[in-house]
Amino acid sequence: QVQLVESGGGLVQPGGSLRLSCAASGSIFSLNRMGWYRQAPGKQRELVALITSGGTTTYAGSVKDRFTISRDNAKNTVYLQMNSLKTEDTAVYYCHAMSGIVNYWGQGTQVTVSS
Repeated sequence: QVQLVESGGGLVQPGGSLRLSCAASGSIFSLNRMGWYRQAPGKQRELVALITSGGTTTYAGSVKDRFTISRDNAKNTVYLQMNSLKTEDTAVYYCHAMSGIVNYWGQGTQVTVSS
């Protein structure tokens, strides 16, 4: 079993920055991919960014060049640095991890971009 705990959400003005953190505990040695998804009201959950155990990253087109995903294996933590935030980035952000074919999710953290 893997437990994921997110932190770092909040309210920010357009153009601002936030950094989300996701700390993993449990059977973390088996994690082969970690990432972030988000879900805005009335919309489906969508991929934001992911990073493999080898460090390969993938980004949604809407956040590329603004968001950066990184991973600290020593701390079992994945980060999402979000810059130049837009109102359309407002959503609940969920940490995600995979171990083989098993998916794990965090509880979600709210990010609101508003003036």
